[in-house]
Amino acid sequence: MKNLLVTGGAGFIGTNFIYYVQRHYPHINILNLDALTYAGNPDNLSNLPNPDHYHFIQGDIRDAALIEKILLEYQIDTIVHFAAESHVDRSIADPAPFISTNVMGTCNLLEAARKTWKSNDKTGGVKFHHISTDEVFGSLSPNDRPFSEMTPYNPNSPYAASKAASDHFVRAYYRTYGLPVTISNCSNNYGPFQYPEKLIPLIIINALNGKPLPIYGDGKQIRDWLFVIDHCEAIMEILIHGQTGETYCIGGNTQITNLEMVEIICSLLDEKVPTPKYRPHKNLIHFVPDRPGHDRRYAINTNKIKNTLGWQPSKDIISGLSQTIDWYLEHQEWVSTTLHKNNYQMWIQYQYGFNQDGE
Repeated sequence: MKNLLVTGGAGFIGTNFIYYVQRHYPHINILNLDALTYAGNPDNLSNLPNPDHYHFIQGDIRDAALIEKILLEYQIDTIVHFAAESHVDRSIADPAPFISTNVMGTCNLLEAARKTWKSNDKTGGVKFHHISTDEVFGSLSPNDRPFSEMTPYNPNSPYAASKAASDHFVRAYYRTYGLPVTISNCSNNYGPFQYPEKLIPLIIINALNGKPLPIYGDGKQIRDWLFVIDHCEAIMEILIHGQTGETYCIGGNTQITNLEMVEIICSLLDEKVPTPKYRPHKNLIHFVPDRPGHDRRYAINTNKIKNTLGWQPSKDIISGLSQTIDWYLEHQEWVSTTLHKNNYQMWIQYQYGFNQDGE
């Protein structure tokens, strides 16, 4: 692995992955291709430890000609494909961008890789790794076994359906054309740089400012939470040691309800920021109507990646959340800038029925 293309590297997981690679594999040249939609921020990568081995191009994975040009010009031998529309709520409001980016964009990448690598007889030493989600498997009942690599697909949201479609295309390019691919289906990520439309940063930021903490329905939806750095480590294990054509489920081995998650964050904030005005922070919890088709439970069986690659998550939920909260406390300028761009305030008003002032 010499020349690595990361798509969507200015987003949450992509940003963390680029930092991880630079810290642990400084010899790798990284090209970051990102369209810089509302959740992408190139300033996320302003403090890289090895900037001479990093290059950024603003561009869209839906631009097939651009992708092919990049693969040839930069002699890309590895692709890690993060770029995606990823927020379920937004997919419910408008599915079209999810189909365009997640399905057509992925197909463009696959086709460019096939044409470039096959035409140059680079069938060995190259790899296309596709980042997917546990949401493609649908919803679990309380007593169901966790998702595994053998679980049938049953997506319930436009987002999940678009990711399921992209997974199928990745597999098809392996079976039909012999393109060297791997796929990983991860559980809910959390950690530094996460855009505050997602649950954990939204709760942290609102709680710090005494704003309502919105929870859908009864808050008893169960998720498996994965610290983003653990996820990055798993991806590198797959790239280096994973078997071509295989899928790996990546989870945090932590199943808790959304309400429990919010209560843990509130408790940690009570300790870290003992502002009398907002303590206890759990008093800010505000239940809102549930979203359509809300999956009740996700859970991941990580036996395959543990047994074959020796990977398992290292962060428990308390230490991971504590580290995440500390990051947001230490990066208030990033938070302030993020909250005042890309119509974020309008989105909160639209989605939860109140603005950031709680009105």
